[in-house]
Amino acid sequence: MVYYFTSTVVKPSAYVYVGKDKFENEDLIKFGWEEDFHADKLSSAHIYLRLTEGETWDNIPEPLLEDLAQLTKANSIEGNKKDNVTIIYTPWSNLRKDGSMAVGQVSFHDDRKVKRVLVRQRENVIINRLNKTKVEKHPDLKQEREDRQKELRKRDQAAMLARKKEEARIKKEREQLKHQKAHAYDDIFNEENMVSDPRDVLVAAPEVVREEQRQPLHLAEPGALHREVLHLRGLRQLELLLRGEVLGRLEVDVLLVLEDLEGPRRAG
Repeated sequence: MVYYFTSTVVKPSAYVYVGKDKFENEDLIKFGWEEDFHADKLSSAHIYLRLTEGETWDNIPEPLLEDLAQLTKANSIEGNKKDNVTIIYTPWSNLRKDGSMAVGQVSFHDDRKVKRVLVRQRENVIINRLNKTKVEKHPDLKQEREDRQKELRKRDQAAMLARKKEEARIKKEREQLKHQKAHAYDDIFNEENMVSDPRDVLVAAPEVVREEQRQPLHLAEPGALHREVLHLRGLRQLELLLRGEVLGRLEVDVLLVLEDLEGPRRAG
């Protein structure tokens, strides 16, 4: 038999439970989930707190911690009669149990994972509030534990699959970007993109210039050199030049082509 309490000092409300006696505590020790609270060096029921998502045992809010400590003190036959009682708490995973220990008795794997809180005196207001929420149940602790572990495994698998999917997406994008950079200018000097008559350029160039909101071209001006004009068909190549993305040797080649285009008009 297990007693369940609800602490409303936090939002959402906290889920607290305790075994009816030391024999019930044995099952809670074996199939517990999270925190164990009990009175230091005094006989005590083991009070458990089931944490919500995102909470950890070492950042329990002070009001909730006080509720748990008061409930632990009240459930200790010896501790309930005394003032200045020390309550210790630790993660369930830190509990150690072996065959040499008495029923309900535990120790700890790592003392560094044990914290203490001092309860100076019993606070009846807190105990009465918690007792009003008390519910008695007969849970299958083993099955609850197995269901919880199954849920956690399923969640971990889903997270792993999502992570692998995201990594694959990022890898694919990087490979595509690398390929695009490596082949960005492959077709610039392709014969299919070339025009034989410079007058064809005068038809295409102003259209691109207007798209880029530039001034109309005047190739007839003596000595004019317009990088915007190129004997290529297709807006993508022209856009690359207009945005200054053609670098190094390719840019020089473009300028030479433009000078060649200017030549016949100046000669005429």
